[in-house]
Amino acid sequence: MELKEAKDKFIHTWGTLATQWGINRTMAQIHSLLLLTPKSMNADEIMAELQISRGNVNMNLRDLMDWGLIHKQLLPGERKEYFIAEKDVWKVAKQIAKERRRREIGPLIEAMADLKDGLKPDTAEKEEFLKIVNDISTVTVFADNTLNSLLKADENWLISSFVKVFNR
Repeated sequence: MELKEAKDKFIHTWGTLATQWGINRTMAQIHSLLLLTPKSMNADEIMAELQISRGNVNMNLRDLMDWGLIHKQLLPGERKEYFIAEKDVWKVAKQIAKERRRREIGPLIEAMADLKDGLKPDTAEKEEFLKIVNDISTVTVFADNTLNSLLKADENWLISSFVKVFNR
């Protein structure tokens, strides 16, 4: 397999997998291209490489910067904006987890708390509803606390913990 073919396969795979994480495919393809490319790229280069429109590139570059996965890089003598991805895969994984926590888990915890606070269990139907809401809240808070612990954990601690679990 040639490098170009391997890169194309990686970009396609990353894009397909990302849709299962709630990230749009084009955003993931741009991220994977920048992740694999040793030097920064401008929007024109990204458009040419992935065969996508300028608007799509610009929108997804903004989203990737909002997620903290890429950064602008200023090049001396260049007027165009260049972009480079974070290359430390552990930092990338932690940043994706942090963003998903902020966008998904946090709002769910808030919604469940509002439901619990706003509904009085004065009928059997309301009690059953609140039981489900409380169960979802318990699981979500547990997931949030677990994710928070993992995000604060040192990379070496995380690896050694996984090794211990699988060596039992």
